[in-house]
Amino acid sequence: MALAIDTFSNSSGGNAFFKAVGHPLVLPKAKALLARLAARGPVALYDPQGFAEGFAALHPLASLPLAGVFVQKIEEVGRSMLGCAAQPVTELPSSSARSLLVLAFDAARAIAHIRALVPEGMEVASLDEMKLPAAMLSNAGRYLDPLNFATNFAFFRDADGHHTRLVTANYWAGYGAARTRLWCCLFDESGAEIAAWDEPLPEGVGAVVIDSRALRARFSLPPFTGQLFLHVVGAAGHDVVKYALDTYGDDAAMLSCTHDANAWPADLYAGLPAPREGERVVLWVQNSHPTPIPRRGVGLNPMGAAETAWLEREIPPFATYALDTRELLPDCGWPGQIEIRAGKHFVRPRYEVIARDGRRRIAHPNVERTDLKPDPRIPELGNLMGKGFLLPAPVLPPERFRTIVQPTPMATAQANLPIALLVYDSEGRERARRPLGCLARRESVAVDLAELVNGGAALAGGYGHLELVYDFAAGGEADGWLHGLFRYEDKASGHAAETSFGAHVFNTVLTYKSEPQSYAGPAPGLSTRLFLRLGPAPLDTLCHLIYPASTVWHPRSSTDLVLHDGSGAEIARRHIEIPCSGSRLWRYRETFDEAERRRAGAGAYVIVRDATCRLFGYHGLLGRDGAFSLDHMFGF
Repeated sequence: MALAIDTFSNSSGGNAFFKAVGHPLVLPKAKALLARLAARGPVALYDPQGFAEGFAALHPLASLPLAGVFVQKIEEVGRSMLGCAAQPVTELPSSSARSLLVLAFDAARAIAHIRALVPEGMEVASLDEMKLPAAMLSNAGRYLDPLNFATNFAFFRDADGHHTRLVTANYWAGYGAARTRLWCCLFDESGAEIAAWDEPLPEGVGAVVIDSRALRARFSLPPFTGQLFLHVVGAAGHDVVKYALDTYGDDAAMLSCTHDANAWPADLYAGLPAPREGERVVLWVQNSHPTPIPRRGVGLNPMGAAETAWLEREIPPFATYALDTRELLPDCGWPGQIEIRAGKHFVRPRYEVIARDGRRRIAHPNVERTDLKPDPRIPELGNLMGKGFLLPAPVLPPERFRTIVQPTPMATAQANLPIALLVYDSEGRERARRPLGCLARRESVAVDLAELVNGGAALAGGYGHLELVYDFAAGGEADGWLHGLFRYEDKASGHAAETSFGAHVFNTVLTYKSEPQSYAGPAPGLSTRLFLRLGPAPLDTLCHLIYPASTVWHPRSSTDLVLHDGSGAEIARRHIEIPCSGSRLWRYRETFDEAERRRAGAGAYVIVRDATCRLFGYHGLLGRDGAFSLDHMFGF
C-alpha cells in the first residue's frame, strides 16, 4: 500500500504538510508529543483540515489509546478514519478522552472555535508543539507556507574511492532573499544521522559547493553511502531546491553526473533501464520519511507487465538500500525498461549502471504520472503549434560518441507512444527523420543514431541534436507527457553517460495548457536562464545548447554566456548566436581564456541568458581516459 500522504498536485503544486511532519528535526518532537498524550490516557483527535491520515502515515498512532476522531466538515462525518467513524466536532462534549490533539499547525484559531465544546479537564494539544524553530522559517506568519519547507534530498557517497559533489547557486537571492542558509543533515546507509550543520550561502547569487571528501575531513566521518537532506532557510520566490550532482572517483575513469531529486515522493517512477549483458543496474532506494518502508513496500515490474516483484525487506527511516534490479527481475534485460512501484516512500531515486569493466554512470528515473489521460486535442495542434510537444537532446560528435535514443512511457494511461525521431545539424537543418510507429507500452526500442547520420557526415559542424515528436501517421494517442532516455558512449574507452527528460512546447507565442512552460510567471516561457556548474581542474566543462522551436521563431538566438566567480560577481561574458532548430557545443576552457578563468577561481559558474528564446541545455565534464559525464541543465 502506498503511504496515505498528499505530496504534489499538478494543479496546486507541492504540499507542505508532509514535509512539515516528516522533517528530520521534527521526529523527536513528534515522539515526545505522542508519548505524553498516550501516558494521560484516551486521546481524541480533531482534524479540521483533513490531515489525520497523512499524519498517521508518517507517525503511526498504534501506541495512542484513540478515543475517536472528530471533524469539522459535514461531508466527512461517518467516514472511516484511522479505524473510527468520524464524528462531528459538536459531539466532543460527550467524549471521555483525557486529551484532545488538534491536527493542525497555527492551531490557535481552530482551538478557539471549539473551546466551548472541550470538556472540563481535557488537555488540548496541537501540532504546534512539533514546529521547527522560528529561526528556520522563511515566513513566520504561515507555518505551512511552501517556502518554509524548501527542502530536498541528494544521493551522497564517500566510500571505496567514490565521491560526490553537489553544486548549486543561491538563486533565492535573485528573488530578494537575504541571510539565506542551508541546514544540512547527512544520513548513512542505516538511516542514522552522522552529521548536521548550517551552510551559509553567499549574499548574492553565488555558488554553493558541498563535497563529500571535505565532509569526511570536517566531521571525521567513516566511509558512508547515504543521503543528504537540504533545507533552505530564508527562501524567496522558489520552494524547489535544484542542484547538479557529480559522482567521481580516485580512479579518473569514475565520472558521472545527475541532478536534483524532485522533492515530492510519487507512487510510480519509470524510465529505469534494464541491464545489458555484463552490466548491473542498482536502484538506490532511499527512504525519505521518518517511518520505515515496510516489507513489500517497494516493487519492480517490466514496463507494461501486470505482475510485480516485491522487495521482501524493511528499510528503516532515512536509510539507503542498493537494490540490484536482477534481485527482483532476473530475466529483464536491455533494451527492456522497468517500472518502479515506490508507494510515495521516496523522492525521485538515483540508479547506477555498473559495467563489466567497473565504469559507472549515475542517472535517475522520472515520475510516472497517474493523473493523465489521452488528450484528443494534441493531434490537432499541428495546425497551430507546428511540431507542438518536442523533446530535444544532443547528438554528440559521432566520430567519438555513439548516441542511443529510447522512448520511455511515463504515465499509467499511455497504452501506446506514436513517435517520430528527427535529427538536425548544428545549423538547424533537418538531416534525418525516422518514424518509429505507434509503439505499444511493452514495446521497448533503442535507436542508434549512427544509422541516421552516416557516421556524422550529414552533420554540419560535426554534431547536432535530435528531437522526439508525436507522429500520428500510424494512429495512437498522446497526452503531452512524452519522455525519452538518451545514452552516450565513448567508442574508444567504453565510458558512458545517460540522461532523461520530457517534452515541452518551445518558442511559440500561442499557449496550450501552460506551455511553453515558464520558470517564473504564466506561459509562454520565451526566455532562458540556465545554470552551468564548472568542474574543478583538471576537468573541463562542456555545454550543449539547443534552440528547439515548435513553430518558426527568431532566425537566430541572442545568447550570452556569463562567467561568475563564487560570490556571484560577473567576470566575463561571451555572446553567441544559435540558428533556430540548431545547437552549439562549447567548452569552458576554449570559450574563456586563462586569465578570466583564473579571476573566476574556485566555485565559478556560468549563467546562460537569452531574452529572445527558450533554449534547452545539457552539461557535462570531460576527464582523462575517455571519462565524461552528461545531463540536462536546470534553470531558475
